[in-house]
Amino acid sequence: MTDQTITSDDSPPDTSDNPPPPQPPSLIPNLPDDIAIQCIARVPRPYHPSLSLVCKLWHHTIRSPHFFTTRSLLHSTQHSLYLNIRHTSTFKWYYHPNPNPNDHSSLFPHPPILIQPIGPAYAVLGSKLYVIGGSVKDVPLSSVWVLDCSVNKWEMGPRMRVGREFAAAATVDGKIYVMGGCLVDNRLKSVNWAEVFDPAVGEWCAVPSEEVDGKDKWMHACAVIDGKIYAMADRGGVVYDVGAMEWGRVPKRLDLGWRGRAVVIDDVLYCYDFLGKIRGYDVVRDVWKELRGVDKGLPKFLCGATMVDLDGRLCVVWECKEGGGKTMDVMCAEIDVRKDEDGGLSGSVLWVDSVLSVPVGSAILHCMAVAL
Repeated sequence: MTDQTITSDDSPPDTSDNPPPPQPPSLIPNLPDDIAIQCIARVPRPYHPSLSLVCKLWHHTIRSPHFFTTRSLLHSTQHSLYLNIRHTSTFKWYYHPNPNPNDHSSLFPHPPILIQPIGPAYAVLGSKLYVIGGSVKDVPLSSVWVLDCSVNKWEMGPRMRVGREFAAAATVDGKIYVMGGCLVDNRLKSVNWAEVFDPAVGEWCAVPSEEVDGKDKWMHACAVIDGKIYAMADRGGVVYDVGAMEWGRVPKRLDLGWRGRAVVIDDVLYCYDFLGKIRGYDVVRDVWKELRGVDKGLPKFLCGATMVDLDGRLCVVWECKEGGGKTMDVMCAEIDVRKDEDGGLSGSVLWVDSVLSVPVGSAILHCMAVAL
């Protein structure tokens, strides 16, 4: 018998001379991507347009939801200011990526939505800005437009159950609540007088509102204090405790003192009165107090003023109609507000400047802040 060498075609080929498969590109050479994205996420937002030009991978990363989640976890988000301004029959949008005492340049124009609804409600949820309802040719709309501020792109959101105009909207615990804006003339509108949108579900659901007396259509202002939504109507207003799912009436003193747009900072509701002074309402003590220390830095009468919480600072935006001419300035001020030991309220004006020039006759419809 002779020896035979047994060979098998199933034996693995010799790969000693074959190169390894190419590795996917890294965000930063010699760094794991999870570490690299944390480095990039710490870069201030005004530099993001330049970072997106580094390469396609960086461009995709900076616009990804994971990137903004990382910025939030690192407490690196910054608040961008958004304005909706009406001039005659047109509605224009403007934004500033990071207004602050060292960078208070003019706002930038932003592409508008395809339709121009009158009297929509506004809400901010995460990095998205919602324009809810409104009317076109006196017909209330159930449509919702969503601006993804991370990529500056408009898209259609889920429709509400009923059409609304001049409704109240607020965000609590990651959900958007809207109430009013519809004349309760049938059972459908009565049952859906208040609705809630949960982005995890992706649709609007009715909020039980049988306890609400005289469900008003026109809602003028809205704010959230300690998990409760305060919505002002023609006659007083309503309070909805989201956690307890209970309705109530707005305190009379709050109703009498609330004028124009309002904003809540550190559980104090700020607005301006008919004398042009900024006041704060303490919901626990049921008392109004004048904001001290801002008389020299702000004009006494803030025509067309609106307010927003800009990363814990009180941001006031108003129309300056002095000087005549064909244009007017949109003014902006940032105020550091605080509670005093004596129970009063004080503020320090950080900066005041013109941030936009618009045609005379324009009006500020709404002012919002989005964390990005």
